Amino acid sequence: MAQITTKELGSLSDLLTMEENLIAKCKQYASETTDMALKSQYEQCATKHQNHFDSMVSNLK
Repeated sequence: MAQITTKELGSLSDLLTMEENLIAKCKQYASETTDMALKSQYEQCATKHQNHFDSMVSNLK
């Protein structure tokens, strides 16, 4: 397996942080809305970004 450079590791860290922020925002918006259709969309968005995050982490192991 190829070694990850410091620059690549930094980029991956930034991507993971962005995914975490997106998850938190989507969950927050879902909790704040009273529109059930919108709440469902926000929850789906949070799940999608959680899957992205989990996938990236599992590929780094």
